[in-house]
Amino acid sequence: MKLLYGTGNPAKLSSMRKRLQGMGIEVLGLRDLDCAIPQVAEDGQTPLENARQKALAYYQAFQIPVFSCDSGLYFDHVPDEIQPGVHVRTVHGKYLTDEEMLAYYSSLAKKYGKLTAFYKNAICLVMDEEHIYEAMEPSMESERFWITEKSHAIHKKGFPLDSLSVEIRSGRYYYDLPEEALDQVAVEDGFLDFFRNFMDK
Repeated sequence: MKLLYGTGNPAKLSSMRKRLQGMGIEVLGLRDLDCAIPQVAEDGQTPLENARQKALAYYQAFQIPVFSCDSGLYFDHVPDEIQPGVHVRTVHGKYLTDEEMLAYYSSLAKKYGKLTAFYKNAICLVMDEEHIYEAMEPSMESERFWITEKSHAIHKKGFPLDSLSVEIRSGRYYYDLPEEALDQVAVEDGFLDFFRNFMDK
């Protein structure tokens, strides 16, 4: 089965392809298509609203099965006004580069101390206009981790916050742990359950 993953981020595409290996799903990315990519507003208030907006827009544009994901970043014990939610890259109306994100979130960690963080993740799969599947389950949430003030030396394009992410259990940067440990934060097993349930239908 071929599914279009509605993302232009090569790091996210690579991660999803790796996670879905062996499930009989060939994952295509937007850059694999030889056509114009529509701009999607992504102005929802939750990860699920944004995932739905993207999946429906890409299905209408390309008329092929497509899924889109979205996530929101949340901190424990901080004022509501600095909760990123779905606006992880947009601060005070400005879309941040990787470098600007590193600077902004490390400054928050400096102000509040280590930030206990987690991701809420959502997915929407559009097979056709009559068959739409979506989820934003607790099983899709990442484990809690720390955002710290000091950046790791490794910076991966498209995933700037990984350089600030520390596993609470060990107190070590995820980049200093086995690779699958970072995947567990980026894409939780709930996504695999979603696709398994879909394939069983």
